Amino acid sequence: MDKQQIFDTVQEIFRDNFDDAELTLTRETCADDIEGWDSLEQINLLSACEAEFGLRFQLSDIRGLRNVGDLIDLIERLNG
Repeated sequence: MDKQQIFDTVQEIFRDNFDDAELTLTRETCADDIEGWDSLEQINLLSACEAEFGLRFQLSDIRGLRNVGDLIDLIERLNG
């Protein structure tokens, strides 16, 4: 799966979790940019990504995530 496919899938996960079919992400999108993206929603998003991509994130992996781009890069690296 290439980076664009990962991005498109992550965007769909965000749209589903925030119940907003028009939500458009960029690599720079962060929690401050989306109303309702709090610590609980962060867990929901990461769990949905794990399920969708068949991954298990380690705390050390997610601790440094600053934005959607970091999440995409992490998924790409773990999806190898």
